Amino acid sequence: MVGLVGPNGAGKSTLVNCIAGVVPATSGAVAFGERSLIGVRPERIVDWGVSVVPEGRQIFTRLTVLENLVLGATTRRDRAQVDEDLERVFARFPVLKAAGSKLAGKLSGGEQQQLAIARALMARPKLLMLDEPSLGLAPLVIDEMFAWLSELHEAGTTILLIEQNATRTIEVADRTYVLNKGKVAREIEDSEAAADTNLLETYLGVASERPS
Repeated sequence: MVGLVGPNGAGKSTLVNCIAGVVPATSGAVAFGERSLIGVRPERIVDWGVSVVPEGRQIFTRLTVLENLVLGATTRRDRAQVDEDLERVFARFPVLKAAGSKLAGKLSGGEQQQLAIARALMARPKLLMLDEPSLGLAPLVIDEMFAWLSELHEAGTTILLIEQNATRTIEVADRTYVLNKGKVAREIEDSEAAADTNLLETYLGVASERPS
């Protein structure tokens, strides 16, 4: 699990969209494994194993929970295994199974975030990128969300976590990069750095989000 933190306007979402093929790269290289992602269509990148949980969730509010999940498997052709993955998703997020026929727009913020993550998992990603997943969520729901991500990571999913909640990100990630004005300002590998208020103030311009 790799974290990416930084102030507003640092380029975090742009980086995610560039990796996903939504924003074209103007220079440099973007590679996934041995494959270059430069100029590759977003749907092909998904097919290769990269899924995104976008900022603001962007679920289809007028479709049901089940319809949203099925859309997550659009690029797949192994229908029997799609059904198996649907059951795994329901086992991990039981609230979604209970709300399967419910319109996604009727879900709470936390439930919608679960749906956004579950929809991305339906593509069977090798890399799951999440852009500001805690945005707009209540503190208790944020705690649950970080617990889900830790469980997914422990189950073998590689995760790129983009967050403004720097302290929590540094705590759960194997390593974290601080992005500022489109450049990496620092790499953090020690989770103890999450308690370093001076570090957060220096690189992010904010104090620690959680009391020490």
